[in-house]
Amino acid sequence: MNASSDIAGSTDGVGLDLNACDREPIHIPGAIQPHGLLLVADAASLTVVAGAGDLETRLTPDWLGRDLSALLAQDIDATLTANGTVAGAALAGLPVAGLTERFDVTLHRTAEHVLVELEPVEAEPVTAAGMLGRLNAMAMTFERASNLQALCERAATAFRQLTGFDRVMVYRFLDDEAGRVMAEDKATGLGTFLNHHFPASDIPKQARALYVRNRTRTIPTIAYAPAVLRPSGFETLDLSDVALRSVSPIHLRYLANMGVAASASISIVKDGLLWGLIACHHGSPKGLTPDIRAASATLASGLARQIRAKEEAETYRERLRLRAAEDAVIPKLATEPAPRSIVATLRDDLRRMLDGDGFAYVEGTIVDTDGPCPGKDDILDLAAWARTRGVIEPFTTHELSALLPRAEAYRAQASGLLALPLVDEGAVLLWFRAEQIEEVEWAGNPHKAVSVDPNAVLTPRTSFESWTQAVSGRSRRWTREEIEAAHRLRRAFHDAHINQRLRLLNADLQRTLADKDALIAQKDVLMKEVNHRVQNSLQLVAAFLSLQAKSSDDAKVKEHLAEAQARLAAVALVHRRLYRDDQVESVDLSRYIEELAGDMQTSLGEDWAAQMTLDLAPVLVATDRAVNIGLVLTELVINASKYAYRGDAGPIHIILEQHRNRLRLIVADQGVGKSGTRIGFGSRMMNAIVAGLSGTIEQDDNMPGLRVILTAPVDDVR
Repeated sequence: MNASSDIAGSTDGVGLDLNACDREPIHIPGAIQPHGLLLVADAASLTVVAGAGDLETRLTPDWLGRDLSALLAQDIDATLTANGTVAGAALAGLPVAGLTERFDVTLHRTAEHVLVELEPVEAEPVTAAGMLGRLNAMAMTFERASNLQALCERAATAFRQLTGFDRVMVYRFLDDEAGRVMAEDKATGLGTFLNHHFPASDIPKQARALYVRNRTRTIPTIAYAPAVLRPSGFETLDLSDVALRSVSPIHLRYLANMGVAASASISIVKDGLLWGLIACHHGSPKGLTPDIRAASATLASGLARQIRAKEEAETYRERLRLRAAEDAVIPKLATEPAPRSIVATLRDDLRRMLDGDGFAYVEGTIVDTDGPCPGKDDILDLAAWARTRGVIEPFTTHELSALLPRAEAYRAQASGLLALPLVDEGAVLLWFRAEQIEEVEWAGNPHKAVSVDPNAVLTPRTSFESWTQAVSGRSRRWTREEIEAAHRLRRAFHDAHINQRLRLLNADLQRTLADKDALIAQKDVLMKEVNHRVQNSLQLVAAFLSLQAKSSDDAKVKEHLAEAQARLAAVALVHRRLYRDDQVESVDLSRYIEELAGDMQTSLGEDWAAQMTLDLAPVLVATDRAVNIGLVLTELVINASKYAYRGDAGPIHIILEQHRNRLRLIVADQGVGKSGTRIGFGSRMMNAIVAGLSGTIEQDDNMPGLRVILTAPVDDVR
């Protein structure tokens, strides 16, 4: 694909080790593409200290050491001050007259430098009104798309009209980081990449990160000599935000192997994460002017919003279908005295509810089936194996033979399995999905993504001919909504079992237990009692620490004891939230965080409560993961309240997002930012919890303040 694995240098004699692509410092190529010019000025004095490109013959012979405002004939300081600075943001300056041509001006501000890109102006640039009219018409076609596939097809057409490239593809990243061409619009006579898959190695990890930061990228011609930064000493200058940044020789050879002379890419960023790319290829040299790139980025933002709307609508329809199926099944569970007789009556309904091709009920050596299923002995073996995978939670797989090799014998009937243990009865419900042999069409053999010469030199793959791989032993995937419906079904069976026992107790003992609410009330009382005792214990420890602090004359000891009291308070908050939730297996993390934040607002006081804001997307997670995430959140809020505003109250923003199978929890302030490198007990505890979640935690400049991001899988991946 059109991946910007960027680094300066000649395409001749490229020699990198086999893991070089994922380690290339592509943000510091030390050179630019020569169709434009680059000026580097000191951020404080605005004195030009470096540059790249043919500055002497295209702009002025006397540029080094000049004042940037005087050189460009405009007040650069006023432009930067009026527009503010945001990480990764580009500011447009006034056009500049060169010796024989005019240039568009784009400014980038970093901590130490101001970077100025100069690109030749088109003879007749599109007016703002004309461009807005075109974008509005294209956005309207996006809104009218009936589904995600239709939306991608319309996007490919719109971006080709906007950019004028020979081929435009909408490329989506998959869960395994490989990519698939969802839609394509191309010139007549070109071959097609539609529905082709590209291996994850075609776009290195660091290039994906830059795609989020720098939303548009263009290579007007692959046949160029890089223009090196000069004078020497600026080879490691960060050019992450510079559109003229030079390109990796490996990537240039990759494009040449595809028969591409010029390329461009526009990022599709949904909820802050890279969803896919608009990849543009051309058979002859062709560029994108700054105004077309800006219009493309704007259109891509609108496309990302429509993608989100289409995906949410699809999820909503799936939930409606499952709820309707549950409404037809669950009320009937109370009409039969035993699970086996219930299942015998509802076998077909249960199978269709979770979209199974086959269904089986197993209790002891009894097996009842509906639809295509493995043999009885195989089903008994599967049920015994499924019980070892989990006692309570539903177990799912769409590739059973990969986990249970002996299931290869009946993969035609059961390549997919959803197993639901009924603990009360000792039975197991099994849903089967038949094998779907899928032909995945790759753009070249993915197992030969790179070719290695005898000297272990890395070169881009040379073949993009269609290569078809037959994938067997897999079924349709089980969706998150179907798994949650299985949770609800298990609870319904459990409730039916409880109600049946209540009816028997009523007949035998002449006592009334109306329904499951009585049992839930008893559970709540017990949980509240446990919570009460734990809270009392925590208060006793806190009181002891307070007495120790009062009796000590050592300021360091007092500080450590106060820190320990704060940690105890955080544990107490999280514990109270856990024991107020009536869902044991899984919780809505947004609701959990909202209630936890309410407790923290109360404990921090009115001044802090007024400054704390929440933006939470609903995310369903296991309860133990929610508790650990709650501990991390309380630690981050405590740190912000202690250090961000030097003791005063200030804004704290808590954000929860989900992208595919990962969640992000963000705690941001507008205070003094990161200070010091001290790692205390709280930080060590938090790092241990994050590791237990198989996640990562990052700190970023919030400009001003600190932005801490916890990223973790929604489900436990261990």
